[in-house]
Amino acid sequence: MSLLVVGLSHRSAPVSVLERAALSQDAQVKLLQDTVAAEPAAEAALLATCNRIELYADVDKFHAGVAELSTLLAQHSGVGLDELTPYLYVHYEDRAVHHLFSVACGLDSMVVGEGQILGQIKDSLARAQDMHTAGRLLNDLFQQGLRVGKRAHSETGIDRAGQSLVTFGLEQLADGADVGTWARGKRALVIGAGSMSSLAAATLARAGVAEIVIANRTYDRAERLAQILTEADGTDVVARAVRMDAIHDELTRADVAVSCTGATGLVLTAEAVAAAVEGRVGAPVAVEPPVASDPASGRTGRTGRTEQSAAVRTTAREETPLPPASVGTEEGCPLDLPAAQSGFSVLGEGAVAGMDAATLEQHATWVDKGSTVDRPGTRPASGAADAELITALAATASVTGRVPERRRPEPAPAAPRPEPVLALLDLAMPRDIDAAAHRLTGVRLVDIESLAEASADAPMAADVDQVRRIVSDEVAAFGAALRAAHITPTVVALRSMAAEVVASEIARLEGRLPGLDDKHRGEIAQTVKRVVDKLLHAPTVRVKQLAAEPGGAGYADALRTLFDLDQETVAAVSRADETENDRNARTEGEQA
Repeated sequence: MSLLVVGLSHRSAPVSVLERAALSQDAQVKLLQDTVAAEPAAEAALLATCNRIELYADVDKFHAGVAELSTLLAQHSGVGLDELTPYLYVHYEDRAVHHLFSVACGLDSMVVGEGQILGQIKDSLARAQDMHTAGRLLNDLFQQGLRVGKRAHSETGIDRAGQSLVTFGLEQLADGADVGTWARGKRALVIGAGSMSSLAAATLARAGVAEIVIANRTYDRAERLAQILTEADGTDVVARAVRMDAIHDELTRADVAVSCTGATGLVLTAEAVAAAVEGRVGAPVAVEPPVASDPASGRTGRTGRTEQSAAVRTTAREETPLPPASVGTEEGCPLDLPAAQSGFSVLGEGAVAGMDAATLEQHATWVDKGSTVDRPGTRPASGAADAELITALAATASVTGRVPERRRPEPAPAAPRPEPVLALLDLAMPRDIDAAAHRLTGVRLVDIESLAEASADAPMAADVDQVRRIVSDEVAAFGAALRAAHITPTVVALRSMAAEVVASEIARLEGRLPGLDDKHRGEIAQTVKRVVDKLLHAPTVRVKQLAAEPGGAGYADALRTLFDLDQETVAAVSRADETENDRNARTEGEQA
């Protein structure tokens, strides 16, 4: 059996695909059940967060496992397999271990170094344990992943490389200002009472907001979170709970709203956001014109500045004349045509910018001679006028030495958007807040897609290299331990067989020598046991060492063949070990 992971994340798929592939809680449960029911998989665990969906399994066949896990992900996500496949990644055996350890350390997070992923890994393991889909391999893997993640955070400064997604999102809302200064005195609305929403509420409370309103479908959970926030040390925040049908009224009074629910549809439509802002400012909300989407990426501009800049660039492209079709084939032209700047005629001023006087004169002669020649694919010939212009430029060049480079005018800066009266942070996948709210005047919306764009340029701490070394060392150690553990049942079965042989021979000796007293019988039995132990010691120690090395899995099979060990005896030892491991893993998970 071997470890396999099939998944997609913000690194492999656009947000639009991740959003559609997001799994509800019921779908996650059903996916795990169907995975272990499938033929190639014996164990399964699912790591599903706002920016990744990864299915881990212990499979007996690689290709069949990849096909089955990919099909199951497509079926339960509702995204067609043909559409989903280009965005899926596959990791196998040591690469799968390396991937999970990297994820646990925050190296694969949208915000490098964030520690929230550890809680999500812990929740994934607990769910697999509760559903009995995690066996010895996945229990060991996820437990070790949690330990590696904690080690990375305690031994390095990876925390300095990034923050939680919540903190990063609030920094984007603050738009360069200190989050504490920006949040101080504001009224906040938090929609949802799960782990992400709770973290957002606690972060806002520490940042100094004056009031936090918690809205949740289960009112008791909202009340419990509000009570925790009110009683927390170090904050003076006023927290209260409301039901979900009150969020539109509360949004009118809020300065900042954070939403992260498990809803499959929108929690806040653009119309609801516009109504809230209108109720706040007492005037209709303007809607900025949308920018055309990039058909390849599906992205649109996120702010007015971005959209207007894109419009300027588009207009510039449309107004720029295309180069003549004959560029590169103008016979006798002294220009370096392959290096000619795109968009300028070989006859015009733009083409000769930067030439020295001698080259300009050659070019003027070439243009003048070609004035009566009709060049197919070019503008109508006007050689005399061009020759006069170039001659004038040559005179300038004889004084300055070179014609100055001709530069296109910079696009005019777009008018800045007014200061938002409502800041929205959408951490849900699929999204809770309508993306059209981006274009509402007075609204600043940060969502998973804009966070992904912002984090692409975020600086990484030097400690990341140290964490990568920790991950590599831990992967090697885990692989060695896994391979050594694989041969342990065979070694135990071998020693059990040897003990039975010793016991059988001692019994036979007593039958042949009935007059032996207890002292001599004991000495003989002890001697035989020592001989057997010494004969087995070196081979069993060495076979464990060899099995721990890469490619050492075959030593267990060789040992069973050489000593003709009963396969059922080996399997019984394995089952006993797995039961003990499951018990220990559950205890460790409760303590983590």
